[in-house]
Amino acid sequence: MRRYETIVIIDPDLSNEQRLPIFDKLKGLIIQQGGFLVIVDEWGDKRFAYEIKKKSRGYYVRLDFCGTGALVNEMERFLRIDDSVLKYMTVLLDKDADVERIKKQVAEAEAIKEQTAQDTIASDDKSTVAGKDKLIDSELEDKQDQPEISKSQVVESETMQIETNEEEK
Repeated sequence: MRRYETIVIIDPDLSNEQRLPIFDKLKGLIIQQGGFLVIVDEWGDKRFAYEIKKKSRGYYVRLDFCGTGALVNEMERFLRIDDSVLKYMTVLLDKDADVERIKKQVAEAEAIKEQTAQDTIASDDKSTVAGKDKLIDSELEDKQDQPEISKSQVVESETMQIETNEEEK
C-alpha cells in the first residue's frame, strides 16, 4: 500500500456543519476502498497569495492516508465534483508504506498525547493547590508578624485619643 497526503482548500464561508459532510465522505471513501486514514489535520482559514474562484481566503485541511491509486482517483473525482472545494492536491509520500507500523505509531502518538493531557491536568491541580497553600502560609505569616493587642491596650489607646482631643479643644 502507498502513503499519500492530500491538501484540500474548502470555501471559508461554509460553517462547520456544512464542512463536516465533506470530511465524512472523504473518510468513508478511504475506508470503503480499504485504505487507512492516518490523520486529518485542519489548518483552518488562511489568506491566499492570489484569488481562487473569486475568494481571497480558504479553509485548509490535510489528509494523511494509506491506500491505492484507485482510492486517490475516487477521492479526486469527488473533490472535482464538489463546488465547495476550491483546490486540492495529492502527493505520494511513500511507495511502500507499512500500514501496521503506521498504525502502531499513531496509537503511540495518541497514548503520548493522552498522557500529556493527563499530566497537564494533574500539574494544574497541583499548582492550584500549591498556590492556595502559599496564600494561606502568607496570611499566617502576616498574622504572626502583627503583635497581639489586648483589650486593655485598646481601652488605653482610646482613652489617650480622647484626652488628646480634649486638650486640642
